[in-house]
Amino acid sequence: MHLTDEKIQFLTRKANDIRISIIEMLIEAGSGHTAGPLGMADVFTAMYFHILKHDPANPNWEERDRVVLSNGHICPVLYSTMAHAGYFSFEELNTLRKLGTRLQGHPHRTSLPGLETTSGPLGSGLSQAVGMAIALRMDEKPNQVYCLTSDGEHDAGNTWEGIMLAGKLKLANLTSLVDRNNIQIDGMTEDIMPLEPLREKYEAFNWHVLEINGHNFNEIINAYEEARAIYERPVCIISHNIPGKGIPEIEFDYRWHGSPPGKGPDDKIPKEEQGKRFLAELRTL
Repeated sequence: MHLTDEKIQFLTRKANDIRISIIEMLIEAGSGHTAGPLGMADVFTAMYFHILKHDPANPNWEERDRVVLSNGHICPVLYSTMAHAGYFSFEELNTLRKLGTRLQGHPHRTSLPGLETTSGPLGSGLSQAVGMAIALRMDEKPNQVYCLTSDGEHDAGNTWEGIMLAGKLKLANLTSLVDRNNIQIDGMTEDIMPLEPLREKYEAFNWHVLEINGHNFNEIINAYEEARAIYERPVCIISHNIPGKGIPEIEFDYRWHGSPPGKGPDDKIPKEEQGKRFLAELRTL
């Protein structure tokens, strides 16, 4: 489908608001990941404000789609999106990573409504999503399972175990999106553990593969709609994203993978000063 100009404007504004909330959270927390959450804001916006079957007022709704965030360290974008979608108050975003908070550095399923899994070890999310997809198919349920993974966590062997099993079982109710931003905490993915040809690898394991610009709402939504129409095998969406999207000085810089404002490459800049500059850049978009 082709989105109306009004819908694109709504999603664009919402994604930028989510990015602003991400930076505000990280300034307050003084720790956390910056590049990945900013890069995935458009995908999360499209999911929670157009694609997903979900109900913030009834998070355990039986007919909800399942969302599995495998690379849980990008949870600031998940928390920010959930707050904007109405799962909890904006004020709670200020508790990120604090003692006793529901907003831990990795999502904790029993702490927060709307979570399906607890994240932690990279690579485990896809196998969890495969298990959910199997169970839903056994129960003859129409719910979709949406997994979100990073390119860097494809270094982990258990990711490929999940890929192989999903392809073998032809889990058509499973869609996994790869955040192909080409960075990980200690460098560029192709320098550390080359992934290409990534598309052909998924196809070899019987996945239907789509590639998109992860900042184009028409492409994001059309890919997910096409995925729903595939009935014979799982779908992988390789989403080409810009890490640090919206703040040009940190885009594509792997040193911002796990660094919040004030703790980046030039850590002599106070977090309040640098964070204020980042927010000013986002508010001009």
